Amino acid sequence: MRTEFLIIVLIMTTNMNAQSQNLLPYYEIPPHPDTYSASNVMGRLVDGLGFRYYWATEGIREQDLKYKPSPEGRSLEETLDHIYGLSLTIVNAPQSIVNERPADWSDMTFQQKRAQTLKNFQKASGLMKAGHPDAMENYRVIFKRGENQSEFPFWNMINGPISDALWHTGQLVLMRRTAGNPISPKVNVFTGRLRE
Repeated sequence: MRTEFLIIVLIMTTNMNAQSQNLLPYYEIPPHPDTYSASNVMGRLVDGLGFRYYWATEGIREQDLKYKPSPEGRSLEETLDHIYGLSLTIVNAPQSIVNERPADWSDMTFQQKRAQTLKNFQKASGLMKAGHPDAMENYRVIFKRGENQSEFPFWNMINGPISDALWHTGQLVLMRRTAGNPISPKVNVFTGRLRE
């Protein structure tokens, strides 16, 4: 009887852990849109970024956050902060919301920044996919530092924050491997799923 009870508790705990992982977006890449359009392609690009970021950050340990590949390089935690800032710029562009600089996220935990980064990617993708195919012409990347404000077309989002976030997400993967905590070998970025 006691063994059966322990097995039931173990199964329930495993199911609850699996469900809690799925509360954050991008455990798997969402289904692709039915049609090709500029806005759908951009949304899908952000979905790919979200999936990669999810798995690059899943299972990061406290000691991993302090890892630095070199004395003058960014730590893993500083890289995560940078990606969080990029995620804000990515979600703000389809809404033409101003990005205020400098920004301070020191009161946020790693888990809070991770969750918000993933939600920012999800929201940005949804905004892009829901927009009219010509809507990107009206998206603006706006930065404000003190009294100075600069504005750029959405083209800069592609070669700027989105590409930069992909670049730095790859750095997270490499830093984790070097720190002795590699990402799951089951991650398949081509299919956007975990291998069985």
